[in-house]
Amino acid sequence: MSSQLDSLIRMANQIAANNTHRGDTAAEYVHTHLKKFWARSMKRQIIAYLQHDGSELLPLARQAVELLAQGQPVPAE
Repeated sequence: MSSQLDSLIRMANQIAANNTHRGDTAAEYVHTHLKKFWARSMKRQIIAYLQHDGSELLPLARQAVELLAQGQPVPAE
């Protein structure tokens, strides 16, 4: 795994961990944060990671990236 991907995974997990208190709306909140503040290339990388493995994402981060993937074009290989 690249160090950039490691950083993206770590950031997604941190955002998720910092928003668990939002309960049922947490995944949507994290999704919105990623959508608004992450560069297109970052979103493509984390979606591709989820689709090929995703094992290091926390469950909440995984849910948020799944939501993100629903609104994004298929990542380039």
